[in-house]
Amino acid sequence: MRAAGDVFEQRARAELERAGLTCLAHNYSTRYGELDLVMRDGDTIVFVEVRYRKSASHGDAATSVTTSKQAKLILAAQHWLAAHPQYARHACRFDVISYDGPVNAIRYKWLRGAFEAS
Repeated sequence: MRAAGDVFEQRARAELERAGLTCLAHNYSTRYGELDLVMRDGDTIVFVEVRYRKSASHGDAATSVTTSKQAKLILAAQHWLAAHPQYARHACRFDVISYDGPVNAIRYKWLRGAFEAS
């Protein structure tokens, strides 16, 4: 499944770069989990979770970013910001890029500001 995840992360990165964002990091690992992509959108730092679901039998890809997953992503983002203090004062947001369906009929969705750190 890691190989499929890599393919969709690369695809998401390309989509975001076409939209004008700049990649600052990818697959950034912390003890809290991994940040798939860290992008810069103007002066905003964007932490991007990329999800793929071939089947919606357990919900779509975007809804798989549960409250507990969000909490881990927030902690990982805080870790990234602490390690990169030059970005610590920038506005931040959490986006989810989801891919749903079989590869030959994939649906792409970019949820800007999908959730917030409280």
